[in-house]
Amino acid sequence: MSLFGAKKPEKKTCCCGGSCAPQAEVKTGGAAVKVLGSGCAKCNRLEAATKEALAELGMDTTIDHVTDFAQIAAYGVMSTPALVVNGKVVSYGKELKKEEVIELLKKHQA
Repeated sequence: MSLFGAKKPEKKTCCCGGSCAPQAEVKTGGAAVKVLGSGCAKCNRLEAATKEALAELGMDTTIDHVTDFAQIAAYGVMSTPALVVNGKVVSYGKELKKEEVIELLKKHQA
């Protein structure tokens, strides 16, 4: 017999305590690609380089540009711009050239 009854199972939540919206990963053409950043010039250049890299590889993938700092922090990124491929942060804190993006996409493509 316990004094306070059975312990209720705890519901698991994400690191923010469950206040964030679930993030949908949409895969088209082999990879889900996101650029994380505030929309500054470096972030926009990374997005442009990523678009060029995807076109060169013949991948029909939509790039999602995430500007919400709470969502960026949920990835563990503290320095932008960042590139996410298939839900994994593959680069952060620097602007990549098209050739560098191509290598990362080839390496992390599902």
